[in-house]
Amino acid sequence: MADSRFFQKAGPFTLAELASLVDGELASYSDGSLLIDDVSPLETASEGHISFLDNKKYLDAFRKTKAAACIVDPKFADIAPQNTALILTSKPYKAYALIAQKIYPAVVGGASIHASAIIDPSAKIADDCHIGAGVVVGRNAEIGAGCHIGANTVIGDGVTIGSGTTVGSNASFEFCFIGNDCQIHAGVRIGNRGFGFAMEAEGYIDVPQLGRVLIGNGVEIGANSTVDRGAGPDTIIGDGSKIDNLVQIGHNAQIGKQCVIVGQAGIAGSSVLEDYVVLGAQCGVNGHIRLGTGVQVAGQSGVMRNVEPGQAVAGTPAMPIKDFFRLCTLWQKQLKTKKGNENE
Repeated sequence: MADSRFFQKAGPFTLAELASLVDGELASYSDGSLLIDDVSPLETASEGHISFLDNKKYLDAFRKTKAAACIVDPKFADIAPQNTALILTSKPYKAYALIAQKIYPAVVGGASIHASAIIDPSAKIADDCHIGAGVVVGRNAEIGAGCHIGANTVIGDGVTIGSGTTVGSNASFEFCFIGNDCQIHAGVRIGNRGFGFAMEAEGYIDVPQLGRVLIGNGVEIGANSTVDRGAGPDTIIGDGSKIDNLVQIGHNAQIGKQCVIVGQAGIAGSSVLEDYVVLGAQCGVNGHIRLGTGVQVAGQSGVMRNVEPGQAVAGTPAMPIKDFFRLCTLWQKQLKTKKGNENE
């Protein structure tokens, strides 16, 4: 059970309600009137709890679970414990996510503006927003309906934040437009000066960064990530993209829709990630290159040149992932041969 000091629970809900929510099917012996009041892992679930199985590694835990109900692919239904009701679906993890959201709905606080907030008279804030303690809202900024702005966040002059967007504490926004229904976590920096300068013998000469950051709808940006504004072209993040904590996105970068960028990845300036690109943790993407639609990059890879759509790459410099693993195998063989020669 989640800690009630931090998470508020709804329900209970009948198993039939939950099955309908996820377009799942109840196993023939399952009681649709069974009341479910919580979610829990297979190992700790008990009466009134629902769990899920999405990985074969947990088959043994599934066989032993005491959960009242479980979400599972139909192919595993025949090994379920006798007293566990089942919701059958080909996408149990997605179904669990929807059910967990139902039982633990997001609570971001009611509409209010804290007395310590500093809001310029020219700013426009919808009536049903929550503005936390110490928030600063600059000239001509706009905050849409249903937004939640966390404590000590700074929203610069002219910034627009779309409706339904949630912003964590201590974030800062400048030179940017944020879409609807985004999640911007604590400590995020959006619109900072891009890293651009002319390198001369007598010193470095800053190039004015005259672009903006344009963030689409439904984007999530993790804690302490940074998105630099463009130098002239805008930095763009497409609808539905998910960006993890501690990610750096350089000036003029263009991120397509539904991309996934995992923690500590860095994207250099003027790079283009087309739609549905996935970057693993600690990846580096060189500047002025393009990753085609659906490209997947393994963790800790360094991408130095363009990658064609649909490719999976790994290593530094990044290469097709099959070639990378062949190379690893070759290295291992060479090491074994060398050790064998040394022992002769």
